[in-house]
Amino acid sequence: MKILALDVGDRWTGTALSDVLCMFAQPYQTIETTRLTVFIQEIINKEPIKTIVIGYPRTLRGTESEQTKKVKLIAEELKQSFPSIEWILWDERLTSKQAEKLKKTKTKEEKIISHSIAAAFILTGYLDYIHFQKQSI
Repeated sequence: MKILALDVGDRWTGTALSDVLCMFAQPYQTIETTRLTVFIQEIINKEPIKTIVIGYPRTLRGTESEQTKKVKLIAEELKQSFPSIEWILWDERLTSKQAEKLKKTKTKEEKIISHSIAAAFILTGYLDYIHFQKQSI
């Protein structure tokens, strides 16, 4: 089974996908957020997705912002649309900054792609967490 990560934005959503062993995160696609439900249906028809991790944009102080509330609302709608998927909200603080540092964006296309790189950082953090949990058992 694979894990999908989403970096949900107002206009664009970056996606990343794990390998079947859930060891590595790979940037996948950046899609328009308005197409998110259609995209998820397409990818779960194509890939063995068991879990979807959604970047949870808390402020640096750990509080909720307007964007946090938007993402929570989208997450709830997706959970209702795809009840067989396990949904995880995962702290995404600074992942966009990490993506920016990794690859400086010069064009609009590069900026759009950077959302998927941020999703890969979100997914990497989650994969590290689940592997640490398995090791400490």
